[in-house]
Amino acid sequence: MARTKILRAASAIALSSTVLAATTLGAQLSAVSIAQAAVVNRIEVRGNQRVEADTVRGFMQITPGQNVSEADQDAAVRRLFSTGLFSDVRISQSGGTLIVQVDENQIVNQVLFQGNSKIKDEQLIAGVQTAPRGAYSSATTEADVQAIRDAYTAIGRSDAVVSVSTQTVGENRVNVIFNIQEGDRTKIASISFVGNSAFSDARLKQVIALRESGLLSFIQRNDIYAEDRLRTDEESLRRFYYNRGFADFRIVSSVAELDPAQNAYFVTVTVDEGERYTFGQVAIDSSVPGIDTDSLYSELETQPGEVYSAKKVEDTLVNLTNRVANAGFAFAQVTPRGDRDFTNRTIAIDYVIDQGPRAYVERIEIRGNTKTRDYVIRREFDVSEGDAFNQVLVQRAKQRLEDLQFFETVSISTAPGAEPDRVIVIVDVVEKATGELSVGGGYTTGGESEGPVAEIGVTERNFLGRGQFIKVSAGFGQDTRNYTLSFTEPYFLGRRLAAGFDVYHATSTSGDYDTERTGGDVRIAAPITENLTAQIAYNYKEEKFGDDNGFRITDINGVNPGQDNYVDTSSTCGDPNPIGNQFDRNGNPAVAPLYTNSPIINEAICDSPYLTSSVSYSLTYSTLDNARDPRQGFFLQAGQEFAGLGGDANFIKTTAKGNYFHLLNEEFDVIGSLSGGGGNVSTLGGDGLRVFDNFFKGQDIVRGFEYKGIGPRQNGVSIGGTNFANASAEATFPLPLISRDLGFRGAVFADAGSLWGSEFDNDPGVEGTDAALRASAGVGLIWASPFGPLRVNYAHPFMKEDFDETQEFSFGFSSRF
Repeated sequence: MARTKILRAASAIALSSTVLAATTLGAQLSAVSIAQAAVVNRIEVRGNQRVEADTVRGFMQITPGQNVSEADQDAAVRRLFSTGLFSDVRISQSGGTLIVQVDENQIVNQVLFQGNSKIKDEQLIAGVQTAPRGAYSSATTEADVQAIRDAYTAIGRSDAVVSVSTQTVGENRVNVIFNIQEGDRTKIASISFVGNSAFSDARLKQVIALRESGLLSFIQRNDIYAEDRLRTDEESLRRFYYNRGFADFRIVSSVAELDPAQNAYFVTVTVDEGERYTFGQVAIDSSVPGIDTDSLYSELETQPGEVYSAKKVEDTLVNLTNRVANAGFAFAQVTPRGDRDFTNRTIAIDYVIDQGPRAYVERIEIRGNTKTRDYVIRREFDVSEGDAFNQVLVQRAKQRLEDLQFFETVSISTAPGAEPDRVIVIVDVVEKATGELSVGGGYTTGGESEGPVAEIGVTERNFLGRGQFIKVSAGFGQDTRNYTLSFTEPYFLGRRLAAGFDVYHATSTSGDYDTERTGGDVRIAAPITENLTAQIAYNYKEEKFGDDNGFRITDINGVNPGQDNYVDTSSTCGDPNPIGNQFDRNGNPAVAPLYTNSPIINEAICDSPYLTSSVSYSLTYSTLDNARDPRQGFFLQAGQEFAGLGGDANFIKTTAKGNYFHLLNEEFDVIGSLSGGGGNVSTLGGDGLRVFDNFFKGQDIVRGFEYKGIGPRQNGVSIGGTNFANASAEATFPLPLISRDLGFRGAVFADAGSLWGSEFDNDPGVEGTDAALRASAGVGLIWASPFGPLRVNYAHPFMKEDFDETQEFSFGFSSRF
């Protein structure tokens, strides 16, 4: 019994203790809860000077009467910091009052740059985030310091030192000052390759864009190192090797080491060339019913036995894809499958045509273009919204966009659309400058601009972001002036029709007589295939001729009576005999001017000015690998001009020319070329040809002769010919012991040609109307200068006529087509 009472008492005590402990714990938890979420009756803002207290309260998103926890306070602190108005924020609670203590950021009064000359203030301001009237932030200015360093690295000054300081100007405002020490240009001391045996370092340096620093680097600025430029050069090397049979080529590493002592980079590219392959068997297989594979073999660019080329595979893919799509198989997918034969070093290609997934282009999304308009980018795609998605055609569009030279980089990716069978094509571009001011000069020994010449021009390749081309130029020579305006719209009427016009005015006081030409043309060109283009144009020009003493046509026509050379030409012109009763101001008998020793030319001068109104067309076929510096391919052009749509001329002029380039030696970069051409002009009416409608030829078809140095002549004066033909063979090569970066190449050549035929072959003193062959051989020096391609030739004529005019040295521009 006693034991039972004791147990009951113990149980009661334990129960009471438990209840008491639970009550105490509940009270404590309640107290903690009250401490963590106390009711705020008032918000007091301290430390603010410019920012109103109500504005601070609004940013906090806390209102009186609200239970505020520590988490709410932390969130309010983050919101206030995110405004960028405050350098410090502290929140505490005293009873029902929430106290907000803020330290306001200073306001930026001015952003100043000191010590900069290579990069102007306007360019630096555009690249920093700190701006006047904005809040000062030390974190932002440190980021701006790095942005300025990056800007100097981009122009080849990696050792530029940039620091930032502030200057208090009152009312909690500061000037932010970036102090810049621009330093010297960071050069590229050397570019070397490791692992290459098929091609020398010198050849591979021509493939990449980076260049070693040299004498002309301060003009060309191609010795500026940047990581993205090196990555681009890696891709150029891959394409170079893949297109020359090295299908296993890979870049092991590419490293650029900066030597601070020399302030120069040493670039080393390590490669693994692999074996060189040729194409094995080439076949086309299709699993799509209705496709006739036998009819597709004409689209192949890859032939058995040829050196393997990734570009030819890509071109074949495009050809086959377009062919089957045009045949109604929009979702057909062409995939190349290669089979390597390591023993024979061949790659067999099987182009497999399968039914691809039915996917449609939901939209084409373009990003990064600030100047170029969207439609300029969209029109390079052969697919649009709603069309069947085709990866080959998308990649083709990427190549076209890169070829425009409007963008630094072009990348195309895809994303899922709103439906499983929809694809979003995303185009990311980085634009680059497309306008340029060009100033060039040189010396020429042929044509109507003989002597020193200079040209200044302004070119914009993406006018107003519309993809249009416009150029305004002016040329000045010792005795010449010429002015030109050209405009081209590459997508006329929304189609791939290049329409444009040219306007020009040119004068020359060199040679036997003055010339003045004013005219223009309206033209339109249409691509027939990727390599074949047709062009048609309307041409109009006015030509005036005078003598080498500046005699004006208006004087000949008697508009300035009483002056020394005044004559009445109503009955005669170019006659050296006195004209009755006409005297100059000194009382001497006046004579009509004698321009040249050729009565034919004199009469033609007296009959000027001439108006020529004509229509012309031409076909151009080009497979050149590079239009400016070709090493492989053909360039063929033929056309006709019909004059007689008004004006004074009535003729049909037919011309043709062609060039073939072939890389004779890949290792030493020896390029061979064959070229030829010909022409004929015939009258369309009964009045015969004007003498100035003839061809005037010389060093432009056979080097070693003067301009107008060959062909029919009268009393030693060129009267032109109605036919010409020429051929040339040439080999160019890098000069030994001279860095290729300087742009010098040597040349050896041989030329042959003739100019013959004349309607004046029975006139007194006329000779050279037969097709006598002229020939020469010589050497040349070509310089790809910063001012344009210049060339000097020495040619020795070993076949010529006695009356020909020779000129063994010639200077001028290097292009011969």
